[in-house]
Amino acid sequence: MHRTTRVTVALLFAAWTVDYIDRLIINVALPSIGETFGLDHGERGLVVSAFFLTYALMQIPGGLLADRYGGVRMASLALLLWSVFTGLTAFAWSFTALLAVRLCFGAAQGLFPGASVSALSARSIPDQRLTANGWMQSSNAVGALLAAVVGSALLSFWDWRIAFLAVAGLGLLVFVAVVRWMPEPLSPDVTGPGRSPGPGGTLRVLRSPAIWGFAVMFFAYDIVSWGISTWTTSFLVERHGLPIGAAGMVVVGPTLLGAIGIVVGGRLSDRFGGRPRRVVVPSMIAVGVLLFLLPRMPSVPLFVVCVTLLGGVAGLAYLPCFSVPLRSLPAALSGAAAGVILFGGQLAGVLSPSVFGYVVEHAGYTTAFTALLVGPVVAIAVVLRVPQTTERFLSRFGEESPHEVAAQRG
Repeated sequence: MHRTTRVTVALLFAAWTVDYIDRLIINVALPSIGETFGLDHGERGLVVSAFFLTYALMQIPGGLLADRYGGVRMASLALLLWSVFTGLTAFAWSFTALLAVRLCFGAAQGLFPGASVSALSARSIPDQRLTANGWMQSSNAVGALLAAVVGSALLSFWDWRIAFLAVAGLGLLVFVAVVRWMPEPLSPDVTGPGRSPGPGGTLRVLRSPAIWGFAVMFFAYDIVSWGISTWTTSFLVERHGLPIGAAGMVVVGPTLLGAIGIVVGGRLSDRFGGRPRRVVVPSMIAVGVLLFLLPRMPSVPLFVVCVTLLGGVAGLAYLPCFSVPLRSLPAALSGAAAGVILFGGQLAGVLSPSVFGYVVEHAGYTTAFTALLVGPVVAIAVVLRVPQTTERFLSRFGEESPHEVAAQRG
């Protein structure tokens, strides 16, 4: 990849890592927070879902703002704001105050995903875009791992509030690095399919059934992702009696294998010229089998093996949810397209943790884990219907005919 692309990936990797540390450390701290405020499982789920409510609502506006004012500018602003609200989480004095801070934190982080995709699209070529995004998004698993490691370490010795103050300071350091070292964009001649968005391009993105199809696919993927990541620690503490520090460390395997899966999924998407069906169908079939087995594992070691495999095969399906739109659209529309797709995924973040908690409260963990099977079923159903190549996508999108695309690409 071009040096500009590599530097951009490195800086955004760091920013995304902090994003996930700040976001997911609450999963490790959730049992302690529940004890502090006397919360039941449903209320604990609401603490997580409150973040996703505003986070989801900001996905599309965040992408539009990135396309209008610049991906780097909006990504930097988001990083600064969410670091402030991460620090303020430590000062929550009640359940209501905690919910309010989490809502603001979610809105701040919601500006970032579309902005990061927009910034990277302006600094990468289409044929390498999913590979570059794969390396950038592998940071999600690294951030989840560090959230578990840092959170478990801090919670073993100090109060949960200390953990939030520590990661807030880390976010401010990364903000300085992004502002100082982000390179200039590549020439527009090499970052898009070869034609400008034209008038009404953003509106066509928002109205495109094809893009909304990919959003539904990402929704289905995230049903599984957020259900597992939010409740695994609590399951091991409550069902198997593990100490919170040890239970938090269980996510090390799934997150490392998930990072590999994301990178491989992005590389395969570029190699297949998009074609998400080739990756999503087999990976989601495997996820469905593992989800059924997961809560029925008779011991902690077998549970760890199962959830680790699940994290890896699920990671393969992450970038195929973005593959065709990001390879097909000009960089100037990538923020809006990513915002729509991310909006679909984050709706699952709103619903999955709270619904999972409700099911646990009324029917138990086995039923709750099994209910996550709706994710793979929906993902497979949708991926069989969305356009598989740039030509078919642009034909449905209304940008140009397949013959025009073929002529432009020789």
